[in-house]
Amino acid sequence: MGEYNKVILMGNLTRDPDLRYTPAGLAVCEFPLVVPHKYRIHDEIKEDVCYIDVVVFGRAGERIKGHLHRGSRVLVDGRLTQRRWETPEGQKRSKYEVVATTVQFIDVGGAPTSGQEEDLPI
Repeated sequence: MGEYNKVILMGNLTRDPDLRYTPAGLAVCEFPLVVPHKYRIHDEIKEDVCYIDVVVFGRAGERIKGHLHRGSRVLVDGRLTQRRWETPEGQKRSKYEVVATTVQFIDVGGAPTSGQEEDLPI
């Protein structure tokens, strides 16, 4: 059986996207996404939130920077990856993030916008 790595998330940006470029000129856009989850325990409704970093490469990343901002609601389709690094003090660090293959704009200005839904295939 083969491997399978697929993530689909819908949530809101917690801050404006950050766009930078690699030395080779490839655009890299990063933004944090908050994904709430509501559930019921007896008669009480609880809510958990999950914060996920999303990375978008290339032209789609440039378009995201131009259209999305804090509070924008998006649907992200991608794969889960783990990034590892070492701090200047020698401590090993790691984090999981989603490398997006598609980002769909659900609403851009905080209110539903039927005419602004857009898929960005990577």
